[in-house]
Amino acid sequence: MATIRQDDLIASVADALQFISYYHPADFIRNLRRAWEREQSAAARDAMAQILVNSRMCATGHRPICQDTGIVNVFLRVGMNVRWDATLSLEDMVNEGVRRAYLNPDNRLRASVLADPAGARRNTRDNTPAVIHVSLVPGDTVEVEVAAKGGGSENKSKFTMLNPSDSIVDWVVKTVPSMGAGWCPPGILGIGIGGTAEKAMLLAKESLMEPIDMVELAARGPSNRLDELRLEIFDKVNALGIGAQGLGGLTTVLDVKIRDYPTHAASLPVAMIPNCAATRHVHFVLDGSGPAQLDPPDLSEWPDFAYDASAGRRVNLDTVTREEAAAWKPGEVLLLNGRLLTGRDAAHKRMVDMLARGEPLPVDFRGRFIYYVGPVDPVRDEVVGPAGPTTATRMDKFTRTMLEKTGLLGMVGKAERGPEAIAAIRDNRAVYLMAVGGAAYLVSKAIKAARVVAFQDLGMEAIYEFEVRDMPVTVAVDSAGASVHQTGPREWQQRIGKIPVVTA
Repeated sequence: MATIRQDDLIASVADALQFISYYHPADFIRNLRRAWEREQSAAARDAMAQILVNSRMCATGHRPICQDTGIVNVFLRVGMNVRWDATLSLEDMVNEGVRRAYLNPDNRLRASVLADPAGARRNTRDNTPAVIHVSLVPGDTVEVEVAAKGGGSENKSKFTMLNPSDSIVDWVVKTVPSMGAGWCPPGILGIGIGGTAEKAMLLAKESLMEPIDMVELAARGPSNRLDELRLEIFDKVNALGIGAQGLGGLTTVLDVKIRDYPTHAASLPVAMIPNCAATRHVHFVLDGSGPAQLDPPDLSEWPDFAYDASAGRRVNLDTVTREEAAAWKPGEVLLLNGRLLTGRDAAHKRMVDMLARGEPLPVDFRGRFIYYVGPVDPVRDEVVGPAGPTTATRMDKFTRTMLEKTGLLGMVGKAERGPEAIAAIRDNRAVYLMAVGGAAYLVSKAIKAARVVAFQDLGMEAIYEFEVRDMPVTVAVDSAGASVHQTGPREWQQRIGKIPVVTA
């Protein structure tokens, strides 16, 4: 009979969260590398190169892969023969581990969890509480899976109650395009089938913890109906041509995971949850011998190259004009230099409310660009921590007001813009630029200075002014309203039909 000490579980959870903040699972890197090597879309290949370079930098520098260090999910399978040497509850032990991980001074992680979600939305400041699932199982060990789930991918979770005779494949293929690129493909789709509504969602989330093995499955062939479904969905989703970051390309998903459970004769619950290009999870077992020991992946798994942005057009943000921006074309790579303002959900809401009351804003946005970002706090000699983009569509409802009332020239964010925002961009001859989600540490290296200029009380959602040097972005919506997130996938969907499928 094993005795599990309180400090061992706390330390193991804290170590696991630090570990997954800067180490991608090796299976993810292997499969992303394969996808990058065979990708034929220049824009998608460039995006995957940034993700791979960023990942290697994080593995060596021990800094977060993504600025969104996630909401913590913990699955515990507790052996029924286990004894505890503890004074805290199981949930309190896990949350203490989360607290220690996110406040670690050597690698501070961004606290994104808000209490009172339908009201004041106050940041808990230490990313607690975690979302915890506990199962009692035979045995004398505690098996733990720890994941950090980014908001961009979690927000794209889908659920439906199909009729028993409906096609699951058809629903998935119809639904994935509606998710846009805010979940940062290429990633993994987790699908839960059966049970009840909440059981299907849990199955989908649990499936995302499984190793990526799609190439191996395709090579050996399916052995059951779920294998057949995985292969069919994998092929059909990739044939949509959405591609890395939604730019159009051969690979949208690296794998499709499915778990099922018996369900009512009248029901067919189906849940789908994507994991992004910053997929983060790890598994460990406590047996009473001490805290978990996590083995770092071998750096040889990563391609060893530097990101080359030399082909990009250099832009001076301090002197750029509306006429100059009008010459930029969708899909073109730019290198931003100069002063770049930041702001995301809370800052936009506050500014729009101030404008509605006729109050002056604390920052002059005329002719400026705003970057949708909530950076990680800096450590050691950093001017800012990892600072990748957040999903731009959340700012769509503020876009027209910001463009028309402040003189803002352009925006930088992640993924596509919706029709409302595109119309506002076109009407105001503005532009929208896209940075790569999942390359936050790489982006931060282009930021040479950072200072808070407004709304300091909002923490990571405050308005900063960054001084950037050769920050790589892609023109996503030009001043005429043409969007690469529409033209790219459409082009590659047509091209994929003429390209032989390569699965290994």
